[in-house]
Amino acid sequence: MMKRFYTAIVRRRRLVLAVFVLAAVLSVFAVRQVKVDYDINDYLPPESPSTTAIEVMNGAFTGGIPNMRVMVRDVTVPQALEYKEKLAAIDGVSSVAWLDDSLDVTVPLQMQDTAAVESYYKDGCALFTVTVEDEKRLEAVAAVRDLIGEGNALEGAAVSTAVATNSTVTEVAKIAAIAVVYVLFILILTTDSWAEPLLVLTGLGAAILLNNGTNLIFGTISFVTNAAGSILQLAVSLDYSVFLIHRFAECRAENPDASPEECMVDALCRSTGSILSSGLTTVIGFLALVLMQFQIGPDLGLALAKGVVLSLVTVFTFMPALTLAAYQWMDKTHHKPLLPSFDKFGRFVARIMLPMALVLVMLMVPSYLASNSNQYYYGAAHMFGENTRLGADTAAIEETFGRSDTYVVLVPEGDTATQQKLSDALHAIPEVTGILSYVDNAGASIPPEFVPGDTLGLLVSGGYTRMVLTVDADTEGDGAFALVERVRATVQQYYPDNYYLAGQGVSTYDLMDTITADMVKVNLLAIGAVFLILLLMKRQLLLPVILVLSIETAIWINLAIPYFWGQYVFYIAYLIISSVQLGATVDYAILFSDRYQEFRETLGRKEAVAATVSAVTTSVSTTGSAMAVVGFLMGAISTNQLLGQLGNFLGVGSLVSLAIVLSALPGFLYLADPLIIKKKRQPKEA
Repeated sequence: MMKRFYTAIVRRRRLVLAVFVLAAVLSVFAVRQVKVDYDINDYLPPESPSTTAIEVMNGAFTGGIPNMRVMVRDVTVPQALEYKEKLAAIDGVSSVAWLDDSLDVTVPLQMQDTAAVESYYKDGCALFTVTVEDEKRLEAVAAVRDLIGEGNALEGAAVSTAVATNSTVTEVAKIAAIAVVYVLFILILTTDSWAEPLLVLTGLGAAILLNNGTNLIFGTISFVTNAAGSILQLAVSLDYSVFLIHRFAECRAENPDASPEECMVDALCRSTGSILSSGLTTVIGFLALVLMQFQIGPDLGLALAKGVVLSLVTVFTFMPALTLAAYQWMDKTHHKPLLPSFDKFGRFVARIMLPMALVLVMLMVPSYLASNSNQYYYGAAHMFGENTRLGADTAAIEETFGRSDTYVVLVPEGDTATQQKLSDALHAIPEVTGILSYVDNAGASIPPEFVPGDTLGLLVSGGYTRMVLTVDADTEGDGAFALVERVRATVQQYYPDNYYLAGQGVSTYDLMDTITADMVKVNLLAIGAVFLILLLMKRQLLLPVILVLSIETAIWINLAIPYFWGQYVFYIAYLIISSVQLGATVDYAILFSDRYQEFRETLGRKEAVAATVSAVTTSVSTTGSAMAVVGFLMGAISTNQLLGQLGNFLGVGSLVSLAIVLSALPGFLYLADPLIIKKKRQPKEA
């Protein structure tokens, strides 16, 4: 059946090429329709408390939670009031809060509460708390920047999302361009024809374009998927086309009298098992992300798994048709190998493999413990460092006015006496610097009908009373999380299970709560699924254990490095790389063990190790170095520190996996040889 399918593909290759060209053209248009979401909080589970609170608040009130702070330097109170009016007039700005909302600014400020004044006006600097509509975030942030000029500062979730939106597109294009140049360079070094690298890149380009176009089925993808999806697909599926073309060349050399079409069918039949097993383990590793409650996991996992599947489809359909159309060009541009033989390296590894295996065993437990002892960032607060404009603005605002976040408490309307007790209890929390509410601003004894309608609508609506808390806290960290817990516990005393709490820090707390719970589940599923695939492929227990443990140790070492350097880790990057590195690099170990078993049919243990290292070094180094370069490019170019860290993890992880497969894994196979090679087979007869 397989041979009949491939024969049909080969015979109808012009139709196959036409279909792929049409699909690629359609994908170009489809890509433009795929929306990208840069707000990390949008990927919280729908049932998380903060997500529910925001939905209820948006249904009951107009205007959301303040999501931007704007600082204007060297202004008087009248000038600050003018800025407030101009900010409020910007399309997309739903509300602006300043000092005049809390105090009578016609009274000399020296006669008023100093702490209250300095929350908004200090050292000639005015600080405005602004709420920006999500749909008009980009335009509004740009307009605010134009209004205040380069000498002033703005920060907050709206600004962070806008900056990520604007910067990621250009950075991804730059990363992709450099990655393609490097992949072209490495393919030139590792192939025997000047035309072959162009064919491989054409096949990869078609698969990536199809994947990006078919992302339209999701409607919207996350910024992580948008930034990392294409380059990860490029790195993990690079070797599929190379392997097929090499098999085609081997078949032509073995059967010089056979037609190119017959040789291609033979090559496809002989390479299907290896390519499919490699692709399947990668797909399984990516699909493990689908089980994450934090929705960026399923978003990235489905897109990457779909990308690998489309790469496999491309290799088994488009690449045979393309190769047959261009094989004469490949023959004409054939050249001698540009890389030297790795025979000496193979013999060197055979000498050091046992000490290296011992070193790896010694590293397993410490690296595992260290990788699980990192300090983490869970939200978006630290995505842009002080070397960026947003990071510098954030530091400038915090230097003058300190940290600040806004929480919104929704409780049932009416019963102002209980609301007053709650307000008093919340005021008693040291980090709460101010509360805007009906009982605080109108007074618990003032009937609603005596309050102006526009003011009342901001505080009481849809059956709820809204209390807006200004807190002296970061949006994440131990202190912020402890504050969220204390505020929730305080409100719970007065409104048991009958309230809602929202805010940037609250969402980050729920984010932490969600993705921490995801860790064990995602990792165990990824490991278990890959192990099961290997168990079915190898039909023995010990070899899958060796292969999975080798790559898992590489992952632990990769994730232990930040611990020893004292660096914070973005938990999202931590979760993603655990599955991605396993799925993407276990192929190296599979290829190595397959070739070792082949060589053991004719060679002794040590000779088989040397021969295997010599045979696979070029292949695994091609994919491994491509993935490393792509990762380090992300790390160097991305101003978004989450993406940058994910890239560095990818780069380091690829190199560590590569080093383990080429140095320590041979030792494990050598030692386990009597158990994984049942008996030394006799050489096959000619």
